[in-house]
Amino acid sequence: MIEISHLTKKFDSFTAVDDLSFTVKEGEVLGFLGPNGAGKSTTMKVITGFLSPTSGKVSVDGNDIADKPIAVKSLIGYLPEGAPSYPDMTTLEFLNFIAEVRGYAGEEKQRRIDKVIDDVELRSVCHKTIDTLSKGFKRRVGLAQAILHDPKVLILDEPTDGLDPNQKHHVRSLIRNLAKDKIVIISTHILEEVSAVCSRAIIIAGGRILADGTPKELESRSNYHGAVSITLGEDFDLHAAIAQDPDVRDIEQVEGQARRFILLPVPGKQLFAKVSEKSQSGHWPVTEFHLVEGLLENYFRHVTQDSALVNSATSVQQG
Repeated sequence: MIEISHLTKKFDSFTAVDDLSFTVKEGEVLGFLGPNGAGKSTTMKVITGFLSPTSGKVSVDGNDIADKPIAVKSLIGYLPEGAPSYPDMTTLEFLNFIAEVRGYAGEEKQRRIDKVIDDVELRSVCHKTIDTLSKGFKRRVGLAQAILHDPKVLILDEPTDGLDPNQKHHVRSLIRNLAKDKIVIISTHILEEVSAVCSRAIIIAGGRILADGTPKELESRSNYHGAVSITLGEDFDLHAAIAQDPDVRDIEQVEGQARRFILLPVPGKQLFAKVSEKSQSGHWPVTEFHLVEGLLENYFRHVTQDSALVNSATSVQQG
């Protein structure tokens, strides 16, 4: 288990992480979300021991990072932002170097290197220098070094950054398989990744937690939860057709699309089946009809923008 208690990290007068507390259990894949500058990478660097906290406590598997930094680092596989490595080494040379740093030798070293090369699909670039690799392959080399020692904890900062869709699918499948007996924390800007991989998500901004729950729970807090999108093939008074329905809270016209509308439900209500039946019985000129997507993105924007407004107002008052 990772236990973070009242964690604060300051850089001079700037507070990057502000009294953060949460725990992550074995088997969880935690998506760590937030806008740029929210404190995600700083939190990860403190957990891994790359930065010391200003105050608060971080414990990994019962080991306090301040008291037992080596013990904690031996438990963690870390893919930092940018996947730093030695560009003049080949992929194979770099993984050999990492294996030796981790204390492996002989057959055990070779077995582990072969396994991660196959797991992350690096066989085709084994003998190429890292500086000649694409951004996606560099990211995969970074992931390979992070999982080489089969760590209890995986901390991955933008693990699919620079990967093509097929590579993203492969890496996400790998992360899901690895997560069965590990703790995995993923920082990402790709919200679809959270729904695809994570069992839990935390949204932070200004170094503070704004929301914590499963992706489905966070989606359910969106204003668009249960909403439906309707596209009409010809002019039709949709407002009049739906005016008496007590489950419809509002109708939004999609900007730039004169005949596409979003029907917003009263909280707790679902509109899909009801509106589908109404449209068929009323012979509405519907050309497209579906549930609204991007609910997590909508909720993310809502909570982070609200936080930014509050922080801005506080700064003005203090000034």
